[in-house]
Amino acid sequence: MESVLSSTEITPVSESSSSAVSWGPIVAGAFAASTLTVILMLVGSGLGLTMVSPWTGSSASTTTFAVSAAAWLVIVQWLSAGVGGYLTGRLRTKWVNVHTDEVYFRDTAHGFLAWALATLLVAGVLGSALSAALGTGVQAASSVASGAAMGATTAAANAATTNASSSGIWTGYFVDSLFRTATPAAAPANEQNGATATEQATRILFAGAANGEVSPEDKAYLAQLVAARTGLSDADAKTRVDAVIAKVDDAKLKAKQAADTARKATASFALIGALSMVIGAFIASVAAAYGGKQRDDEEALVLTR
Repeated sequence: MESVLSSTEITPVSESSSSAVSWGPIVAGAFAASTLTVILMLVGSGLGLTMVSPWTGSSASTTTFAVSAAAWLVIVQWLSAGVGGYLTGRLRTKWVNVHTDEVYFRDTAHGFLAWALATLLVAGVLGSALSAALGTGVQAASSVASGAAMGATTAAANAATTNASSSGIWTGYFVDSLFRTATPAAAPANEQNGATATEQATRILFAGAANGEVSPEDKAYLAQLVAARTGLSDADAKTRVDAVIAKVDDAKLKAKQAADTARKATASFALIGALSMVIGAFIASVAAAYGGKQRDDEEALVLTR
């Protein structure tokens, strides 16, 4: 047994000096995929702008816009990943003395690498723009949710733009509480019949919207202000105050619903975008394998002629 082993010549297996990764086709496919992605994104932006109108009620709903954007994002991923992966497979050099399964794996890996590099390129080009857009959307949604009723009055809307003006309204509201007169009609004309009464009412409505409700004391004072400025009876003034507060609450509720709809649409868009990228990676891998197989078949056909 020992003589047999000693007489057997064991030839060491030498590894190939060439790498299994062909970066040239990967880079070429990645550039093609990223360029096509940018072109299709510009086309999608143009189509998206046709859904937006400056006229109230003419634009598409938030849900429709989000679904359309997500669907277009899926189409962009499929087309760009398919083209990039196919070019990667067709452009690579034929591997000789390599098992068919290994060739299939390498082609698949090359397609995936091309997709990954294209994704990084697109993220580098469009990353800042997408981050700015998402940041603006989140900030707008949070602003609407936290201060929805501020659009009821001009001063309150201005308060929503900066923290300084918002704190100023809060301070003014507390100061107004200190110097309220028992009978607003008896106050000096320059304090109640001008802008001061409007400003006080604005701050009261703003505080009520922030707190969730207008206190009975504030409602009574608003009724007195309205009666003093308009000449209405106390009952009519109170009815008008209740109607205005009801409108403010309704506007706040609608704004919160719009913010919640935007939040759900953004979440759905993000999830669909992630899913489309996973599908894009799969398509790029399959397209590269198909392109490589087609290249090898064509070359084999030429050699047999």
